[in-house]
Amino acid sequence: MKFCYNIAIVGRPNVGKSRLFNRLIGQRLSIVHDQAGVTRDIIAHEIYPNVILMDTGGLGLVDKSEFSSLVSAVEEQVSFAVAAADLIFFVVDASTRIVPLDYDIAELMRKSKKKVILLANKIDCLRSSTDEFAQLGFGEAIALSAEHGIGEDEVRRIITREAAEFLKGEELEEKKAIKISFVGRPNVGKSSTINALLNQNRLIVSDIPGTTRESVKVTLKKGNALFELIDTAGFRASNRVNTSLDYFSSLRTKVSIEKSDVVFLVLDAVEGITKLDKKIANTVVEAGKGLIVIVNKWDIARERFKSGSLPQCDSLQNFQKQFELAIGKELLAVPNVHILFLSAGKRFNINAILPEAILLHGKMLRKIRTGELNRVVGQAFDSHPPSISSGKQFKAYYAVQTGNFPFTFKIFCNRTALLSQSYKKYLLNCLRKSFDFSGCALRVQWSEKEKRFSEEKIN
Repeated sequence: MKFCYNIAIVGRPNVGKSRLFNRLIGQRLSIVHDQAGVTRDIIAHEIYPNVILMDTGGLGLVDKSEFSSLVSAVEEQVSFAVAAADLIFFVVDASTRIVPLDYDIAELMRKSKKKVILLANKIDCLRSSTDEFAQLGFGEAIALSAEHGIGEDEVRRIITREAAEFLKGEELEEKKAIKISFVGRPNVGKSSTINALLNQNRLIVSDIPGTTRESVKVTLKKGNALFELIDTAGFRASNRVNTSLDYFSSLRTKVSIEKSDVVFLVLDAVEGITKLDKKIANTVVEAGKGLIVIVNKWDIARERFKSGSLPQCDSLQNFQKQFELAIGKELLAVPNVHILFLSAGKRFNINAILPEAILLHGKMLRKIRTGELNRVVGQAFDSHPPSISSGKQFKAYYAVQTGNFPFTFKIFCNRTALLSQSYKKYLLNCLRKSFDFSGCALRVQWSEKEKRFSEEKIN
């Protein structure tokens, strides 16, 4: 039994597919740019309950001699979307009239044997009718302007009509998915990791830097658990963000982190940890999300060790230990973060990813009992009292948990100015050790209440 109705938007490059997609879902999820080939992977979004809209890359992207492997991968993704679709929106450009590539795509759509609706976009740029598009063999084209909303109501009526007919009488189950983002520098293996989890080439993998430009979301069900896996564009150093595409890709990645429950930071086992990796980890922590580190391409590290390319290590286990120590040293914002050594290409240790995500997600949903929290905070102050400042003693009256994602605790006290930053860090470490906050973002808020709670102070 199918639980959703899939609609694919297809067409040649720059006909306005992404702009139409964004307008229909009501947000700027797909990057819209004048440069052809911006959309590469399938971008999917639930436009209505159980109705999925898919934006695809342009068919006939560039000359086959240029980045031929990437062009083939884009076209493979379009084929995947068409195969999965129940309805296809075939978009043509009304401002340029019919071109030979439109006929080629029309033939591909006929071979798919799916229901096809022809949409003539950019009607606001046209001075005559759209009658000639009937030559493509899909009847009269619906005139629209994705940029200005002309024809949008008609497209929505088609979606509602077609989806309602397909889903009539279906019993739909709703599950809350654990949202997982995979982030990291370009070419560390984020897309390959998701493909390995899905056991299919759902995302484009290429050695060309910047292949993934948008955040791509796919759903995966394992047993009773439902996951939303988000592939993101590779983070770049700020001095290397040279184009508007780089900027918007980086912005999409940050938005994906904000919407996630758990984030996997993917590192390259051969290249090691960089300043940019540390910056990415800090971005995840600032967003208040759970963090797990993946060290990918571990098969390459093992091969290099066997060939003697790692002379500083007497064993592969020693190399792994050094890597773990380096991660702990560099990623100070999240002490004791869990680390997975794997190879996405060889599917080594891939099955460890989702169980780790479930464990961390469950940990971040915990509610710490107020009595237990105050006991731990009180013991921390008793075993190591803060220094007296200007003849005044710091007093903490009461502690309470106020949120998750990140874990947030409020401590009512007399004067926050009496506490040093080093002491606040000491208290954070006490909380981490007492409640196992490994991999979790943690914040303490201080509220000055000189008299309130003085009857039940905890130090």
